[in-house]
Amino acid sequence: MTTSVFPPLRAAYDPEAFRTTAHALMDQLADYLKAALVGGAMPVLPWAPPAVNQERFATAFPEEPPQELSGAFAALMARVLEGSHHLHHPRYVGHQVTAPVPLSALCDAVSSLLNNGMAVYEMGPVATAMEHHVLAWMASKLGLPSSTRGVLTSGGSAGNLTALLAARQARAGYDAWNGGAHAGPPLTVLVPRSAHYCLARAVRIMGWGEGGLTPVDVDDRFRVRPDALEDALAAATRAGRKAIAVVASAGSTATGAFDPLEPVADFAQAHGLWFHVDGAHGAAASLSPKYRAQVKGIERADSVVWDAHKGLLMPALVTAVLFRDGARSFDAFSQEAHYLFHGDGDDARPYSDVGLRTLECTKEMMPLKVYACLSVLGTRVFEEAVTASYDQARRFAAMLTAAPDFELALEPDCNIVCFRHTPAHVPPEGWDALQVRLREALVSRGSFYLVQTRLPRGVYLRTTLIHPLTGDADLAALLDALRGAARP
Repeated sequence: MTTSVFPPLRAAYDPEAFRTTAHALMDQLADYLKAALVGGAMPVLPWAPPAVNQERFATAFPEEPPQELSGAFAALMARVLEGSHHLHHPRYVGHQVTAPVPLSALCDAVSSLLNNGMAVYEMGPVATAMEHHVLAWMASKLGLPSSTRGVLTSGGSAGNLTALLAARQARAGYDAWNGGAHAGPPLTVLVPRSAHYCLARAVRIMGWGEGGLTPVDVDDRFRVRPDALEDALAAATRAGRKAIAVVASAGSTATGAFDPLEPVADFAQAHGLWFHVDGAHGAAASLSPKYRAQVKGIERADSVVWDAHKGLLMPALVTAVLFRDGARSFDAFSQEAHYLFHGDGDDARPYSDVGLRTLECTKEMMPLKVYACLSVLGTRVFEEAVTASYDQARRFAAMLTAAPDFELALEPDCNIVCFRHTPAHVPPEGWDALQVRLREALVSRGSFYLVQTRLPRGVYLRTTLIHPLTGDADLAALLDALRGAARP
């Protein structure tokens, strides 16, 4: 018996049509990359209001494919490339989202075509092996023991939630996974006031409410104060909360501050608390011989989160969640699913079934891009990228300090620099509004892309020097552009 296939469906899977379309796309992407890396007349962000892009891409999807499929696809991709945010432009100095190494994009194409979901080993045998070795390499760079195991997941928010779920199961004193958030005393986590908002979101997801996060004071450099930890623990106890963990930041989002990890580790050990390090941005400092001391003490953590889509120049999203005690990696998600997981007896929790330890079930081949780039490009390129970006942040800070019309918020710990323009013709009470106006002017023109943050002294401009090809000349031009935009 034969089964007829609708001709357009057969055409959609035609290898030769795919070959033609893919070759054309590679040429298109290479030309785009060449133009973006040079910058030139290309805007960093071709700014348009949301309604404009909604209209630009409005369409009535056709029932039948066009006669010339490759040409139609190329025309659509041209519009996508033209209208998107250009992170490979050297004057992109905005959010903590990197200009990924181009080789990684090819890995994404392979991952998408193979579509090997990784919940169970059978569905992703190669990717599972790669993930094991990528995580082992990352753990070794952090100085964690050989017993360390972990998982790759979709971003720092999911990573921190995964770590805190494991901390809850390990330290709550009751089975919160099966019994629920109210099966025992209300819990809390000690977290620096400068920490990322995803930690507050995580404790709410776990059902702990606002009190699930107990803030710890920071110093004038936005680093957690070790001497404030005891007060925070006492405050949690007075509020009727059982503290189970303490979190430290290795590269906070707002300012890039690194908390002093060793005294936090001492405190956690003394009180029997789980020690978690949110190293989403800054764990990559461990790759740099020059800046490795920034994360001294991270090797004592019970869990660490590290975003490969930041310091490792990977496309989003690839986040490692590493557990000092590998067995704890199973504690975050403890349910059974016999239609997927068939282990029993001594092998009831096979490490090769990734879905036992991660939020995702159908997970893309996340490790492929990291493994391939480490294998083909080598590790030194990533070590040098971290060192170069941290060096450049310090040069930029010196440039700002030397300029009488700019104010540096604080000396940078990593590649994040916060500053503001303070021209003589604008009084101090107008500085906040000026920074907002200046950012809007540069972003709407497309000449630079930078962001802003609010610190205790007011609004500051914020740059993340994450593009490996951004140069000092680009940063000097940024200051000139800000001066020009501020002129009355």
